[in-house]
Amino acid sequence: MNLYRSARAVAGASGDDAVDWRSAAEAAKAATDAGSLDLAPGEREAYARDVREARAGIRDVSGAAFDVPDTIEIQNRHHWIDANVATFERVMAPVENHTEVFPGVARTINTGTMTVLLSFLGRNVLGQYDPLLLADRPADDHALYFVRPNILNAAAALEVDPNRFRRWIAFHEVTHAAEFGAAPWLSDHLESRMEQGIDALADGNFDRATFRELDAAMTVVEGYAELLMDHAFDDEYEDLRRKLDARRQGRGPLQQLFRRLLGLGLKQRQYERGKNFFEHVVRIRDLETASRVWEQPETLPSHDELDSPETWVRRIER
Repeated sequence: MNLYRSARAVAGASGDDAVDWRSAAEAAKAATDAGSLDLAPGEREAYARDVREARAGIRDVSGAAFDVPDTIEIQNRHHWIDANVATFERVMAPVENHTEVFPGVARTINTGTMTVLLSFLGRNVLGQYDPLLLADRPADDHALYFVRPNILNAAAALEVDPNRFRRWIAFHEVTHAAEFGAAPWLSDHLESRMEQGIDALADGNFDRATFRELDAAMTVVEGYAELLMDHAFDDEYEDLRRKLDARRQGRGPLQQLFRRLLGLGLKQRQYERGKNFFEHVVRIRDLETASRVWEQPETLPSHDELDSPETWVRRIER
């Protein structure tokens, strides 16, 4: 980690765009310890085995027709930053398209902000199956990402077996592969809503309806993943969830601020709200009914229906 090199990269931000993405990636990596990829014997195969067994278990309980990526990438933190900087750039493109030239000071500030965000996420992301990352790539050219140094650090901090923790992360990421495999339209649906919301922000407006729709869709994504985990994971994992939540709550003020700025508290709320929705649907109907959310965009529950599962069930059964 070299903070001087990081600051120098940000200060040297150039170009006409809102963010100098090359400098942001360079600065984020300079400010972040890459972590070790010195894999133990059999560790690479253990990751692949976890993914294969997660696929089999989730297929059995969900009945969803999906596959997992051929590539299982075991990354360090710098690999994760390099893999995701292009996603950040693409998501921010609507803002840049609305402003022709950014003054140097604003560009430097923006580049510094993205550096901090990339560095913070690079130190905390455990695994990834990201629909926005995959949206512009061929269907047979995508990967599951596991950030090994973060997985090992989290397992040690939580005082849990690292192999069991890694397996839990694998199951969670494969549940997302199942969702996007069952609903090929979902990636474009999410990205179009995000672009629409950012376009409005770039014009100085806040499109409340679009962001509510995006929040509802992401709540379904997170909640259904939790539902599948409950049915497919071949071990009790409530202790892992409880310890991970306690660790997040126990972080210092600066880390808590970053989590709020990044919307990670919102993501936790999406987990809980979505899980409650699907548990209720399964209780009054079954898992097959719950899986109907993926038939088409129109079968996704609305923001209000997430708090009234019976209303959603009546609508789709008409």
